[in-house]
Amino acid sequence: MKVILDIKESRVPFFMELIKSLDFVHVIKETSSKEKSEAIESLTEAFNDVKLYEQGKKELKSAKDLLNEL
Repeated sequence: MKVILDIKESRVPFFMELIKSLDFVHVIKETSSKEKSEAIESLTEAFNDVKLYEQGKKELKSAKDLLNEL
């Protein structure tokens, strides 16, 4: 399982030391880039929208509707 976390900047060193001490956790990538963080947030929101759509809790626009907006 993969988890994305947003950690308060002042607590990052403590958290990273803690997480790296766990033998069942593997840190794949760390990023502090604002652009990358925003892209990850956008993707997370998109995945949540798809999940809500699959559960019937949200309506999404069709590709045709999106193209008509352009």
